[in-house]
Amino acid sequence: MPNALLYAVATLIWGSTWLAITLQYGVVPASASVAYRFLLAGILMLAWCAWRRERLRLSGAELRWAALQGVLMFGVSYMMVYEAERHIASGLMAVLNSSMVVINLVGARFAFGRRIDAKSALGAGLGIAGIALVFWPELRGVNDASGWIGVGFGLGAALLASLGNLVAQRNRDAALPLLPGIGYGMLVGGGTALLFTLLSGQPLVFDTRPSYLGSLFYLAVFGSVLAFAAYLTLLGRIGAARSGYIAVAVPIAALLLSAWFEGFQWQLYTVAGIACAVVGNLIMLADVSGWLRRVGLDRLAARLA
Repeated sequence: MPNALLYAVATLIWGSTWLAITLQYGVVPASASVAYRFLLAGILMLAWCAWRRERLRLSGAELRWAALQGVLMFGVSYMMVYEAERHIASGLMAVLNSSMVVINLVGARFAFGRRIDAKSALGAGLGIAGIALVFWPELRGVNDASGWIGVGFGLGAALLASLGNLVAQRNRDAALPLLPGIGYGMLVGGGTALLFTLLSGQPLVFDTRPSYLGSLFYLAVFGSVLAFAAYLTLLGRIGAARSGYIAVAVPIAALLLSAWFEGFQWQLYTVAGIACAVVGNLIMLADVSGWLRRVGLDRLAARLA
């Protein structure tokens, strides 16, 4: 599958999961919903791998790395997102999550020795500025202790997810089987959320309403199995730094869906923010240097190379 299609699949699916997540709130604790989602997703992923006759028997070292990826990417980071959204609006969480772009760049520099080139730095900066502009009203609303607690959880979630991305990059470089690794990681991430639910004394209940069951199915199959398979395949091809720009594209996709389904009111800074994010996306992912050379701007192309 082409990289552009992988990028589009992950972005559009994750951009729509906010609709499904709103149907998860209610009688089931957030950590239990995370557990149900990723345990189901892990089972489905491994069943798919078995049907395709992929290698399911991993070495002890491979299982440990897959488990670490699962705890970071599918377990603790998602629980922190849910906790953050108890204190702050989802738009502000989108801004905080977009910091993954910078964290991935810095992390790849320290973990793999990959230099932070001017193109990536410019694209990341424009992306985060764009998301901040889009959600500027919600950024201004952080003015109490509860809001700052939410900011702390949101930044923690972004940091842990970025660490999970770096582990995923390491696993891809080590030729750990992609889909089985994701499946085992999801089981461990879901198990981590389940263990937290039990140890924290929260009720392990289930919601049988059609809205909850339908949203759980969508989040497990589309939001987890398909989206993460597309994203981690892309990460293996272009690296954690560039693929992490999906954290900027997802809230833009969610905003467009919100305008369609909920009548979101557009403002001037909304349009300016989306423009910044789109330009940053093009700089980060497209062959900007090659285009600049073709139009005779060799010096600028050299700086962005």
